[in-house]
Amino acid sequence: MEMTEAILLTIFTAATPLMIAALGELVTERSGVLNLGVEGMMIMGAVAGFASAQITGDPYLGALGGIVAGMLFSLLFAFLTINLVANQVATGLALTILGLGLSGLIGEAYVGQPGVKMLPIVIPGLSQLPLVGKLLFSQDAIFYFSIALLIAINWFLFKTRAGLTLRSVGDNHTSAHSLGIDVIKIRYLAVMFGGACSGLAGAHLALVYVPQWVEGMTAGRGWIALALVVFASWRPWRILMGAYLFGAVTIAQLHIQAIDINSLSFLPSGLFYLTGLIKSIPSQFLSALPYVATIVVLVIISKNRRLTLINTPASLGKGFVPDR
Repeated sequence: MEMTEAILLTIFTAATPLMIAALGELVTERSGVLNLGVEGMMIMGAVAGFASAQITGDPYLGALGGIVAGMLFSLLFAFLTINLVANQVATGLALTILGLGLSGLIGEAYVGQPGVKMLPIVIPGLSQLPLVGKLLFSQDAIFYFSIALLIAINWFLFKTRAGLTLRSVGDNHTSAHSLGIDVIKIRYLAVMFGGACSGLAGAHLALVYVPQWVEGMTAGRGWIALALVVFASWRPWRILMGAYLFGAVTIAQLHIQAIDINSLSFLPSGLFYLTGLIKSIPSQFLSALPYVATIVVLVIISKNRRLTLINTPASLGKGFVPDR
């Protein structure tokens, strides 16, 4: 029971930044903007979050620092793609490269320093329940925020007039503009929201997941978050399932590498032999499992073109100029 609880706790922790970053990107893409710079915004949020927590001694101010860093980075992307109508794919890739380089430069002074960990919020009584107690009632504030964010985004997109306006801009920005909707303003706000979420996701890595600064610590999670948006067919609730699925794959490969095969001699011979085969797989391949899973999921989704086309914002990745 204790081992199961520990594994589930690490899955929850690994899934939280993926879910937050994917939710932010979902809102951005629903407005018709494709921002491939999630990885860059996440790593900037990580270094800013760690540095802010180190300077102030407060992990919550560290999380705020990560949000601000992500938003500022997203504003650079918004200016280039919305005002200057630069290619969104190329700009997003450049943003990621810039973020990885700049974060390494800023974070050089923090390498090897102990971090300020965000402690879990323990709910008396409920946290003592078997299994679900620690999983649901003894988590950090960012975990609870991620669940609230999921509910809020789902309600905003499909239950409010503002959400309908956002989706209309993503589906047909020309028609939305002809109806008097400020397309540029809405896209700016959506991109900034996505940047804030990516920054918070990065700060979670540096304050909760691994409370320290390591160059390149996002390790491709921004790309997984981008894949999650497609996996979820641009629906918020499906991101919850996808994030925890990818979180489980990430944690599974770590536990497989740590297994002591001799301690499993009690297993039936067939299962013991299968475990031994898995254990013999090179660790480099196991480390690549989350990204292999990402590719497999995207290939499966691409088979159902009808489902993809129904949910994909029609103006996604297309620049908008009002006077054309």
